Amino acid sequence: MQSTIDNVMVVAVDGPAASGKSTVSRSAAKMLDFNYVDTGAMYRSVTWKAIEEGVDVDDTIAVMAMMHRIKISFELVDRKVRMLIDGVYPGDAIRDPRVTEKVSTIAAIPEVRQIIVQHQRSLTKFGSMVMEGRDIGTVVFPDTPYKFYLEATADIRALRRKRDLEAMKIQATQEVVAESLKVRDGKDSGRRISPLQIALGATVVENSDLTVDETAQVIVEHIRRQNQRRGSFSVGGA
Repeated sequence: MQSTIDNVMVVAVDGPAASGKSTVSRSAAKMLDFNYVDTGAMYRSVTWKAIEEGVDVDDTIAVMAMMHRIKISFELVDRKVRMLIDGVYPGDAIRDPRVTEKVSTIAAIPEVRQIIVQHQRSLTKFGSMVMEGRDIGTVVFPDTPYKFYLEATADIRALRRKRDLEAMKIQATQEVVAESLKVRDGKDSGRRISPLQIALGATVVENSDLTVDETAQVIVEHIRRQNQRRGSFSVGGA
């Protein structure tokens, strides 16, 4: 669980849904010339597989039987780490509303999280990375000194998610989206295992009034200052 192994750095970016984790982490990874890892996509991929196989996500025994049956592997494509299940990369299918509706249930199963977390820790084999999710700084890589927590106002988050849905040709009012995010926040923060919370020592970045690149720049500059103080190796051409 070390944050720097053989010059491999892990930048942990946590936060609630629609706080900008994915877009900001991709931008920061590009600025740093690191790999990008979306851990939420992993739980979505498992949920997608369960739906494809007709597994009841509320039946933990059935879900775990599936988890022990499938083969999970990873590949690095254009500096993005992608998870494959039985050799298949599900792509945009994991953004289907059916998956979104059920992913919190899958993600709340302790045994599923244990398996996925072990896979996440193994990804240092690909090199330095920006990994985003909800428990990266608290559970997956708690020892990394590069921990960030993104947050934004409820209205801004609802607007962002509404735009994301519209980009996928899914129509929803901002009020409905806001309520959906409120429910998701409750599930993520209230689950018994690996609840969403600010990691000890994390830098909180409120990005309601910041662009994606501005938020990413805050993260990159903070990392560079940390490295200068520690005399660590440089990142992103710094």
